[in-house]
Amino acid sequence: MLNQGKARVREIVNPNRLRITGGTARGKKIDSPDVYLRPMMAKVREAVFSTLNYLGLFESGTARVLDIFAGSGSVGLEAISRGAAHATFVDFSENCIATANRNAVGCGFDKKVQTVCAKAEEVLLNPSRFGIQAPYQFISITPPYQEVIYSELITAVCKSPCVVEDTLVLIEYPIEMGSLPYILGDDELFGVRNRKYGRTVIAIYVYRPTKKMDMRPDEFEQFT
Repeated sequence: MLNQGKARVREIVNPNRLRITGGTARGKKIDSPDVYLRPMMAKVREAVFSTLNYLGLFESGTARVLDIFAGSGSVGLEAISRGAAHATFVDFSENCIATANRNAVGCGFDKKVQTVCAKAEEVLLNPSRFGIQAPYQFISITPPYQEVIYSELITAVCKSPCVVEDTLVLIEYPIEMGSLPYILGDDELFGVRNRKYGRTVIAIYVYRPTKKMDMRPDEFEQFT
C-alpha cells in the first residue's frame, strides 16, 4: 500500500479499530494513528500469538520484544499482555510512535515500553545509537510492502546485534512474493512457520537455533 504512513482523512467508521486479544489487557481498545495502515487483523494476531506461546516465548516472563513498523503498537502491546517483559516500538512516522506510546499508557504498560522514531534498517544495524538495549527474544517486522526492500531488511536482521541464538523473527509479506525460503542469510534464520492469511503471509523464523524446535520446512514451499 503506497499510502501507508501518510495522513488519512478521518472516517465515521475506523477500519483500523483494534483490541488486545489475550492476556492481562484482553479487550482493551487500541487507537489507530491518522495514517494509512494495514494492521495485523485480530484473528491473525491471535493465531500468531498462539504459535509464539506454543514455542515457549512467554514461559520465562523475561522476553523482550522489538516491534518494527509498529504502527499502533498492537503487536508489542499484545506481547506484553501475554507475558513479555518489555517492548520497543520502532516506526519512521512520528504519528505512529505517538499513538503506540499513548496506547501503552492506556493499557497500563507505559513503564514497559520504549519508542524510537527512525528507519528500521538503521535501528537494526546500530541499536545503541538509538539508546536501544539489545538483544531481543522476539522481533516483529510488519512493513508497508511496496515501500521496503525485503532483502535489505532480512540482511539487516541477520547482521543485527538485536538478535541472539534462538531469537524468534516474524516477517509479514504479500503472497505476490511467492514464498520466502526456509533458510535465510548464511544459515542464520531457519523457518518455523509460514502461514497464509488471505493475501498476507506470516513467516516465523528462529535465529541460529540451539534447541530442538517444531520446524515445518514444508510450509515454505510455493503457495498454490
